Amino acid sequence: MIGTVRAVTATPTRIARALFAPLAPGYERWARILSMGQDGRWRAHMIEAIAPRPGDVALDIAAGTGSITRRLQEEGAMAISLDQSAQMLGPAIARGATGVLASAEWLPFPDARFDIVTFGYLLRYVGDVGDCMTEVTRALRPGGRVGMVEFSRPRGIWRPLWWIYTRLVLPVAGLLAGEGWPEVGRFLGPSIEEFADNYPPDRLTLIWERAGLVGVRYEHLSLGGGLVMWAHKPEHSEVGGS
Repeated sequence: MIGTVRAVTATPTRIARALFAPLAPGYERWARILSMGQDGRWRAHMIEAIAPRPGDVALDIAAGTGSITRRLQEEGAMAISLDQSAQMLGPAIARGATGVLASAEWLPFPDARFDIVTFGYLLRYVGDVGDCMTEVTRALRPGGRVGMVEFSRPRGIWRPLWWIYTRLVLPVAGLLAGEGWPEVGRFLGPSIEEFADNYPPDRLTLIWERAGLVGVRYEHLSLGGGLVMWAHKPEHSEVGGS
């Protein structure tokens, strides 16, 4: 399957597909620039938290161009990149990833298939966060780990500066970045803020636990601009407290 896309019938989240499909050629370069170089740090922190091991079978959901997939592979995991955009998957496949074209809300895999599931910037684009996390948990083996990277909103004196950056600087930077980026520059600030209001980490923790995950932990990074969250699916011995 290396270097191939396997198309799977699914209903994609239209807003995410429309926004990000045009961005594939320069996505990682501009993501670094627009996050002021922080997105790589967040991904590295998440990978460290879930501790991939050689031989682990991993699924990277909303993989985009494969930046998390490659980190998993560097740790010796056998990783699959899943995304709903063929354009975004293209660069990942060109670098040797196994690509699966599908939606995060309906994973085309059997139960307990993966040792690791990762995703970045996903939950803002799904129809139901709880249902999506239940699907993620279903695909994990007992003892399997899940890790998330997401934007967040700083607190205190940093929040006004964050607002200025997301509402004024990002839209202007998007104009300079080229096709597709102006729309993303205008979209990101309100999208991040709405998600932070509706799904603060404590609520996300409860949702993950209801989906069947345990040991949920999270950390805010980069003055609160990034959120990394991780957990695991209980081993059989953990169920029922035995």
